Amino acid sequence: MKIDIWSDIVCPFCYIGKRHLELALEQFPHRDQVEVVWHSFQLDPSAPAEVTEPSSQMLARKYGMSVEQARANQQALEQQAAGVGLEYHLETTRTGNTFDIHRVIHLAAEQGLGDAAHERFMKAHFTDNEPVNDPEVLVRLATEVGLEESRVREVLAGQEYADAVRADIDQARAYGARGVPFFVLAEAVGVSGAQPVEVFTRVLDQAWATANPLQMVGDAADGEACEGDSCAV
Repeated sequence: MKIDIWSDIVCPFCYIGKRHLELALEQFPHRDQVEVVWHSFQLDPSAPAEVTEPSSQMLARKYGMSVEQARANQQALEQQAAGVGLEYHLETTRTGNTFDIHRVIHLAAEQGLGDAAHERFMKAHFTDNEPVNDPEVLVRLATEVGLEESRVREVLAGQEYADAVRADIDQARAYGARGVPFFVLAEAVGVSGAQPVEVFTRVLDQAWATANPLQMVGDAADGEACEGDSCAV
């Protein structure tokens, strides 16, 4: 069964949603038959290549609130992340354009490292507060995942995988996704947002049943069977 996930590296709920799904999969009896495929999404395609403004100030300006209110919201989200073992330092994160990050993730996915790349880049952003959209930082993180440095630099120097990133974003819009994380299980069941673990557990069972319907062999009328109290033995 395939699970398609649309995500942006700088989305705090995407990292939490990733953990929730992983926790649900740990309890899923068919885990070894599940393939997770990551897809690109940009929350702010117009973001500049480099941003030095603290995220609390950016959020206050964007949503018309005080810096104190923005920071209070961040602290609540940090506590939510801690509940699933994630360490967030949101006040000091620096957010820039993520398009090139997604191109590198497509390179990683071709080598079976898509999930590892997401994990490393998200940790770098939310926990270590590294400027993941900085080309040199991105190269270093990608090599830590297992990619060849020369190949990463080659991708960043050109436009490889740009069409793949745009195609991912177009597909998300076609599904009606307005934000991320966004999950599609077995190409039939959609889940929007970082839903609780129990929701993912239930949806995994539902999607598995959809992808693997029970096939009946024979007809009850033709075979010998007991029904209720009508079994004469």
